[in-house]
Amino acid sequence: MAQTIYTGKNICDKLPEIIEKAGITKLMLVCGRSFDKQPIARTVLNMDIPIVRFSGFGPNPLYDDVCVGIKQFNDEKCDGILAIGGGSAIDTAKCIKLFFKMDPSIVYMEQEYKDTGIPLIAVPTTAGTGSESTRHAVCYYEGKKQSISHMSIVPDYVLLKPLLLKNLPLYQKKCTMLDALCQACESWWNINRTEESIRYSREAISLIAENADRYLIDNDEDAAEKILIAANLAGQAINITATTAAHAMSYKITSMYGQPHGHAVAVCFAEVWREMWEELSSGKIEDEKLKVIFKDIAKQMGYENVDDAITGFSQTLEKYELLNPVSENYEEDITILSESVNPVRLKNNPIQFEKDTIQKMYRNIVQNS
Repeated sequence: MAQTIYTGKNICDKLPEIIEKAGITKLMLVCGRSFDKQPIARTVLNMDIPIVRFSGFGPNPLYDDVCVGIKQFNDEKCDGILAIGGGSAIDTAKCIKLFFKMDPSIVYMEQEYKDTGIPLIAVPTTAGTGSESTRHAVCYYEGKKQSISHMSIVPDYVLLKPLLLKNLPLYQKKCTMLDALCQACESWWNINRTEESIRYSREAISLIAENADRYLIDNDEDAAEKILIAANLAGQAINITATTAAHAMSYKITSMYGQPHGHAVAVCFAEVWREMWEELSSGKIEDEKLKVIFKDIAKQMGYENVDDAITGFSQTLEKYELLNPVSENYEEDITILSESVNPVRLKNNPIQFEKDTIQKMYRNIVQNS
């Protein structure tokens, strides 16, 4: 089924209609613990349908948490899921949808993925991950990040309501918006890019460049809607291509230093783009098509050339006070980080990095205390 996306101020009024259309008779609500403070809470809780609430997960969903959600889904005989929250809530809902029919005695990721047919509705409360429009989800099993991917977990219905972003902490707005920007850029230069994914990336970058300050500084609702749409478009772009080196290098930064995903991606992105452009400019790598792509991305971001765009991105991080991580065990950390990078995502990168280059980039990303 094709995904249906709703935008606007009063879209939550459509929820009962969507639930009826999807044939849901008992709904699992996957949401964070602060859900009751959300403007959408009253609308959801007053709907004329049995609701089973699941909030037993954290910012980085654990496999065991997902298992608890699956048991609750099955015990309560739910037949539909409504995920309201950031990427963690939506990823948790995706995993519940994909795994709930599987054998609980075997690790779910080791079993064959099949479409369970359960309707999934997503209402993002952050603008950045794009999880509401991707086939990807993440959970952590035995301390390691597990990437789950299957087309059936793309939410069937998405509601983009800008008011839900209004009371987000400013730091969270910065991190999630930059995650969307990085996703759009990485998708554009990804070796798996298509005309469709480039179209999504182009529009996402433009919307972010034009609305970032009004969104972050003025807390403007129209700008918030534009950023929500941009994040959704970036999600659609990486749903086609997946991400590249900046994301691959960011995950261990998050687990080691506690930097939120968007913050970690942004500091890695700046260094990855700089390294690739230096290799192209110096003639170490010959790729005229990639040069053109980098120039197009720079122009879409509002810069005259690639050097200005890379410098401008780094200055934006300084302006937003998104600092690089600081290590107290520098050499040990650099070794751990360099060995942590997911080779699958590196294969999507337009320039393949040797181990010493990855280590060099981490030395530029991580500060020595």
